Amino acid sequence: MEPLSGELAPYAVTPANSRGRRFVDEPPSHRSEFQRDRDRIVHSTAFRRLEYKTQVFVNHEGDLFRTRLTHSLEVAQMARGIARTLRLNEDLVEAVSLAHDLGHTPFGHAGQDALNDCMREHGGFEHNLQSLRIVDLLEERYAAFDGLNLCFETREGIIKHCSCDNALKLGELGQRFLDGTQPSLEAQLCNFADEIAYNNHDIDDGLRSGLISLEQLDEVSLFATHARQVRNRHPDLEKRRLIHETIRRMINALVTDLIETTAANIRERQVRGLDDVRNAPPLVGFSAPMLDAQREMKRFLHANLYKHYQVLRMTNKAQRIIGDMFSAFVSEPRMLPPQFRTGDDQLRRIADYIAGMTDRYAIKEHRRLFAVGEI
Repeated sequence: MEPLSGELAPYAVTPANSRGRRFVDEPPSHRSEFQRDRDRIVHSTAFRRLEYKTQVFVNHEGDLFRTRLTHSLEVAQMARGIARTLRLNEDLVEAVSLAHDLGHTPFGHAGQDALNDCMREHGGFEHNLQSLRIVDLLEERYAAFDGLNLCFETREGIIKHCSCDNALKLGELGQRFLDGTQPSLEAQLCNFADEIAYNNHDIDDGLRSGLISLEQLDEVSLFATHARQVRNRHPDLEKRRLIHETIRRMINALVTDLIETTAANIRERQVRGLDDVRNAPPLVGFSAPMLDAQREMKRFLHANLYKHYQVLRMTNKAQRIIGDMFSAFVSEPRMLPPQFRTGDDQLRRIADYIAGMTDRYAIKEHRRLFAVGEI
């Protein structure tokens, strides 16, 4: 499908129909409001830390594996291309894509699960909500407000899912989780770009690591279909090129299906404006056959990569590191850096400190807390 030209679609988010910022901010003079959001995210401390946070493989396990930073850049690149074709707001899509993982803990989902267990009786821990907490409160860069003071629609896009209890605390931002309305198409799109990116790039990293094999993937329909096409067209292709060419074709097939299905959904629902988007069922999505293929791939990755014994060994270490540090700081908060000892909710501040760590900083901090001779 060729990119559509011209102005934004009438159902796209624009600065004119935006709900604005929490604090009055002087309008930018040479960029849009959502370009400003993107720039503030890129210059944030939390964004820089993503370079050293796990995607699947811990940062020190190899220089060529994805990190949260490279993943976020890949999501943004993919989402911008889709947004341009659908005439959605590319700058908003890029801002949401770059911010969506800011709240991730060290050690990926293993770290999140461990920190959630530690905080279970105190509101839990969820990385989407932590991303919002970072951009609303924790970043300290501006004289007039805490956080980054992002537009409502950027903040909305960061929150993929939310419990009713947490939604009530979020006010207007959480209302859609209570009344069943939808976020903007830009926010919906980012969720799917995220899924396309991590599924396909986890395949690449899994093959590079040797934890999964081409022979295993040839049993998965989406991969097998495109790998067969590549082998037929390039029978003498060496392994790495075969892998890259197959993944490239899978991404193209997924993106094309997403664009065409979404465009058809918009036409079918006769969407004319942003209010129509919010009051419709989810409009961004895959066709039924492609959705089934994606689910099969996710099941494969869960069973064969994420639950691989070598990944689980690191997962177990990561959870122990997080749990040990949390318990130590609860027992003696004076071991925390001074800026994390203030505030009404000490446990949440401990979670903020741990969640903000990179993989290697968490390993060093754990050693400083528990290894004899370390300070």
